[in-house]
Amino acid sequence: MQFPNIDPVIFEIGPFVLRWYSLAYMVGLIFAWRYAVSLANRPAIWAHSVPYTPEHVENYVPWVTLGIILGGRLGYVSFYNPSYYLANPSDILAVWHGGMSFHGGLIGAILTTYIYTRRHKLSFLMWADITAACAPVGIFLGRIANFINGELWGRTSDVAWAIVFPGAGSLPRHPSQLYEAVLEGLLLMFVISILIFKFRALTKTGLTAGVFALGYGAARFTIEFFREPDKHLGLIAMDLSMGQLLSLPLILLGLYLIRRALRKTA
Repeated sequence: MQFPNIDPVIFEIGPFVLRWYSLAYMVGLIFAWRYAVSLANRPAIWAHSVPYTPEHVENYVPWVTLGIILGGRLGYVSFYNPSYYLANPSDILAVWHGGMSFHGGLIGAILTTYIYTRRHKLSFLMWADITAACAPVGIFLGRIANFINGELWGRTSDVAWAIVFPGAGSLPRHPSQLYEAVLEGLLLMFVISILIFKFRALTKTGLTAGVFALGYGAARFTIEFFREPDKHLGLIAMDLSMGQLLSLPLILLGLYLIRRALRKTA
């Protein structure tokens, strides 16, 4: 299959340029905000009273947005190409050239969530649960934007749905961006929604965050076998990619949080 030639730029007016990737971030954050507010309006899914208000969400969104963007960029700089950015520090903030790390964004979100909850005397793990419930849609949109940009393609393959990506040579490749969109986005959102609305997972503090960490980590680790490793990094320890190595601690964190939540409610 040939890659569908979609312009990564939606439109531009003078110096203003709107790209699909930027739109994915904006829509994902708006969805997360509204979804978190909707959870606050459903007392039946909580153990007792709803532990936060819509105003808490509105105040939290700027914090977590900053954490995701700064963490995502600094994570990419630190994990994927530190030697280049040490030699070219002026490019660190040039996000329009691409380069964001999910794991870095997650670290940024965790740090800003911790600071926010400490300032407002709220439960950190409870807010981690809320953020985890909202995150998969943003991940889905981001991976679709990666596909539109024709980046982060998969390894060469002869499967019927393999795609010839521009800039990746003449051989067809796995559309690994779409695999990630489905597993890390849609499937994880479905599983977490079932746990929240059918099994009241939010009554077990830390469980939703644990399921997200385990689900994302396991999905990313698996899909990396189909995704082309970064050219300047290749495979690292034990023939694993950087994405897989970064996902292993996430899997362990998820298992720990799930075990902790279930033991506390047993």
